[in-house]
Amino acid sequence: MTSQAEATLAYAEQFHHEDEILRAARQRGLEMGAVPILPGGGAALCFLATALNAKSVVEIGTGCGVSGLWLLRGMRPDGTLTSVDVEPEHQRLARQAFAEAGFAGGRVRLISGRALDVLPRLSDGGYDMVFADAAKQEYADYLAESVRLLRVGGIVAFDNALWHNRVADPAQRDPDTVALRELGKLVQGDDRLRSLLMPLGDGLLAAVKIAG
Repeated sequence: MTSQAEATLAYAEQFHHEDEILRAARQRGLEMGAVPILPGGGAALCFLATALNAKSVVEIGTGCGVSGLWLLRGMRPDGTLTSVDVEPEHQRLARQAFAEAGFAGGRVRLISGRALDVLPRLSDGGYDMVFADAAKQEYADYLAESVRLLRVGGIVAFDNALWHNRVADPAQRDPDTVALRELGKLVQGDDRLRSLLMPLGDGLLAAVKIAG
């Protein structure tokens, strides 16, 4: 029997509806093995981008465009999403999704490559938001790069922060789960950040940069 807590979480997740464009992008992502952020987490990204009036956002892990759609819908109309992924085919499908949603090509800068090779080339303090959904064991490195990239008041967010309910279980010691636990400790222990862990989707860990 589903517990009341599980029912409440399911209600919160289903509160956010995806339109046909998002559903099509999600299906393409699943078919390609690029598992997209769940609707609750996507809606949170849109909310954060809107609250920031974000003009410049970095996405680590393009996938097939689901998270990018949520971000673009929250960003200001003249904003630019810079999205990095190692899979050119994923990015091609993401570009298709953005075009279907009516976003002009100039709104998105897709960079093919490994994130830790690309991020050091981006400008210090030049971004309002960074979202990461890529190699979990690189999340600590993404955090370090994100703090550099963000302006004061900017936000970094990480998907899969609860990692299929494994992070909360101390018996789970696989490398990805350990890396996500370590990320949480790093964020909590960084005096430059003020953090929030949201149990939406597979968990979204977000932090505001409050000091340089």
